[in-house]
Amino acid sequence: MTKFTNVIVRRPAKSMVEGITSAPELGKPDYELALKQHDDYIAALKECGVEVTVLPALEQYPDSCFVEDPAVITRCGAIITNPGAASRNGEKDEIEPAVRQFFDNEHVKHIVAPGTLDGGDVMMVGDHFYVGQSARTNEEGIRQFFEILEGWGLEGSEVKLEKVLHLKTGVNYLEDGNMLVSGEFVTKPDFEQYHRIEIPEDEAYAANCIWVNGTVIVPEGYPTVLKAVQDAGYETITVDTSEYRKLDGGLSCLSLRF
Repeated sequence: MTKFTNVIVRRPAKSMVEGITSAPELGKPDYELALKQHDDYIAALKECGVEVTVLPALEQYPDSCFVEDPAVITRCGAIITNPGAASRNGEKDEIEPAVRQFFDNEHVKHIVAPGTLDGGDVMMVGDHFYVGQSARTNEEGIRQFFEILEGWGLEGSEVKLEKVLHLKTGVNYLEDGNMLVSGEFVTKPDFEQYHRIEIPEDEAYAANCIWVNGTVIVPEGYPTVLKAVQDAGYETITVDTSEYRKLDGGLSCLSLRF
């Protein structure tokens, strides 16, 4: 089983209030509250026994606290992605120095144009990586990603997305063969070999939980999901991510875990 030792996070910028959103009706994030929630998130990660590298805020990139998108880290090396949203593309250059503190040149690869790929579309299940083809991740990005994986003896498969922004918006692996699924992923044949824990529509946001060394961090305020995860046998910690939800962000988006 995977054991994480390191996590990279980035402090939210004041400019996050201008971040990308598909849900403007939720209002703009409250920056001070977002900072407190980020503190709580870091504390929860540390409780799971990992070293947390905290990068400084980047005001020029409102969405840059979502470090999951500009890089994917596997047990064999790191892949600097080529984010599909123009306003976020430069984040890849900002995350690379942090990633290189852990990997030498041979173990840092890149997705290059015309390929695009967001880390939020990549779900690791052991040595297999599911990649969602989305508005942000294209066929060429996926082809390059699989080519890099194969060079490291890993493998991947593509999942067509119909409604969600990113693959992990609606499906997340909790290790031990358990998978949280919501919406379009409940019936996708791609995941039928796993024990699927179905998330009710009114708590769909909480499909984005993260497993860290046997504990599952669950967004606060979703009792059905919390109970389902506990019933599956996991220790849990809840963290409020209300301000990140306003920017289409969840728990997995806020860290690189490896």
